[in-house]
Amino acid sequence: MQRIKTLDSWKEVLEQSHEMPCLVLKFSLTCISSISALKEFKALATELPKYVVIVQKEREVSNAIERDLQVKHESPQFIILQGGKGIWQATHYKIKQSLLAEGLSLYVK
Repeated sequence: MQRIKTLDSWKEVLEQSHEMPCLVLKFSLTCISSISALKEFKALATELPKYVVIVQKEREVSNAIERDLQVKHESPQFIILQGGKGIWQATHYKIKQSLLAEGLSLYVK
C-alpha cells in the first residue's frame, strides 16, 4: 500500500489504471469511520495495487481525484480505478472487506 502525496503521483496512478485496475482509499485522520475503513482496506486480500490519500494532508490530491473522476468527495471513500475512470466506489461504513471484494468481483475484468 502506497500513499499518494503529490499531483504527479496521482497522475501516475491514473495512468497505471489503464494497464491494471488500482484501488484508492481517501480517508481522514480524525474520523472514526475513516479509521475503520483504513483497517478494512489494509486487510483486503488482493493483488491489485492499493493507494491511500490522507485528505487533511493531501487536499490538493483529493480535489484532483474529485475533479478528474467527476466523483463527489466523501471521506472515507474507496474507489476502483480502471482505464483512467472511477468504475465503482464505496463510502463510510460500506467500506468493509466483504463489500469491497464483492465490488472487485463484479466490476474488475
